[in-house]
Amino acid sequence: MRKSVIVIIVAALVVLYISIFTVQQTERGIILRFGKVVRDGDNKPIIYEPGLNLKIPFIETVKMLDARIQTLDVQADRYLTRENKDLMVDSYLKWRITDFSRYYVATGGGNPYQAETLLKRKFSDRLRSEFGRLNVKDIITDSRGRLTVDVRDALNKGSDTEATKEADQAIASAAARFDKEIKGNLPVVNPNSMAALGIEVVDVRIKRIELPSEVSEAIYQRMRAEREAVARQHRSQGQEEAVKIRAAADKTVTETLAEAERTALRLRGEGDAMATKLFADAFNQYPDFYAFIRSLRAYEKSFSKNGDDVMVLSPDTDFFRYMRAPTKQRAVQ
Repeated sequence: MRKSVIVIIVAALVVLYISIFTVQQTERGIILRFGKVVRDGDNKPIIYEPGLNLKIPFIETVKMLDARIQTLDVQADRYLTRENKDLMVDSYLKWRITDFSRYYVATGGGNPYQAETLLKRKFSDRLRSEFGRLNVKDIITDSRGRLTVDVRDALNKGSDTEATKEADQAIASAAARFDKEIKGNLPVVNPNSMAALGIEVVDVRIKRIELPSEVSEAIYQRMRAEREAVARQHRSQGQEEAVKIRAAADKTVTETLAEAERTALRLRGEGDAMATKLFADAFNQYPDFYAFIRSLRAYEKSFSKNGDDVMVLSPDTDFFRYMRAPTKQRAVQ
């Protein structure tokens, strides 16, 4: 009897242990009964908040879903603007689960990879559509903030047109799978919106917008060619100014030299005239002395210093008159 009580107590403890589960602060739990989400009388899924909770062992299982805001980083891709210009856009978005039951069924058991794949494809298509209706100026100025808001609202609300794109068809298929599994009065959800997956897009942000590498290189080469053309223009203008300045300087030098030469010739002429006048005045005052000085200069130029010169002249010539004896010279005179 005592062993039976112990077995019952142990069994009860085991059942209690496997019946208790803990939901963390960052999670929400849903109960699955035979693989289907447990719902209340109003056909609403039973969501377990953080804390200790109970489940029916062996019949019910618990699926934990992340309730935090999650970040989806979208790889930079090429987008075409209204002017048919390519832009490389690097972006990301924030999302969270709002309908845990719908999210679980639509993503095939709460698979976050499948949810992010569908969300990324839908986001890329929506962003491409928004870029296609704007020009580059609108994208990089005031319309950029509005663009992200429009993309977020379009993802959450969807479009009223029939789904034709691959991403829209995948989301609509997931929404149809949920509607088929969960029967009853359900809120009407646009099958083209992320609400069909039980997801809400909290925020959309564009990190960087830049031109493709080949376009950037072409723009750089064009800017370089323009700068080189401007440099050549400035260089040619500088050379032209240098030629003008050099010509003006050469002209000034020529005029200065000519003026100096003219002044020098004038002063030399005036000096020669003054010297000639002085010689004439001196000759008029002392003609004998002047004749004597000129004869001495002639002797100096005619005879060399070594005394080897030979002159064949008559001693009585007038050239030697100052070499005769004074008495003879006076007699001759």
